[in-house]
Amino acid sequence: MIIEKESEMAKLKYAKNIITETKPLPKEVLEKIQAMPKDAISAVKSTRLLWLDDEVAKGAFYMEGLWFWEGSQKSSMEEPHVHDFDEIIGFIGTNREDPHDLGGEVEIWLDDEKHVLKKSCLVFIPKGLKHCPLLFRRIDSPIFWFTIGNTSMYSRESK
Repeated sequence: MIIEKESEMAKLKYAKNIITETKPLPKEVLEKIQAMPKDAISAVKSTRLLWLDDEVAKGAFYMEGLWFWEGSQKSSMEEPHVHDFDEIIGFIGTNREDPHDLGGEVEIWLDDEKHVLKKSCLVFIPKGLKHCPLLFRRIDSPIFWFTIGNTSMYSRESK
């Protein structure tokens, strides 16, 4: 059965489990973004697409997804930090002819190691591992980025 009207979905018991929007950024995050250098923010065009956590759907774990469309960065919005949960970060290219091609270059730091990503990949970050900065050095074709954590709410500690 295909449901086409939102009013019909609202009547269904599990319609609340289908997430189609992103959660607004917290005030402190918005203030931090506004205080950052312009080349860290506006150099890459992106769209926050989806966010899931225990506040959005009771019992859910944390997940977030963004599209990165074009551009490059000279400085990172992401400071080195750690989590008290395991995290997976995904970088997925959109080249239909070669889905392993990331369609750009992404620099990510794991502890004190710099890694340059050029292929679609998953990055496993065990809890407590310092990671970031994260730089989109070059985006030649859209990159879908997501992060998943085995926690009900996102949190981090700067390092």
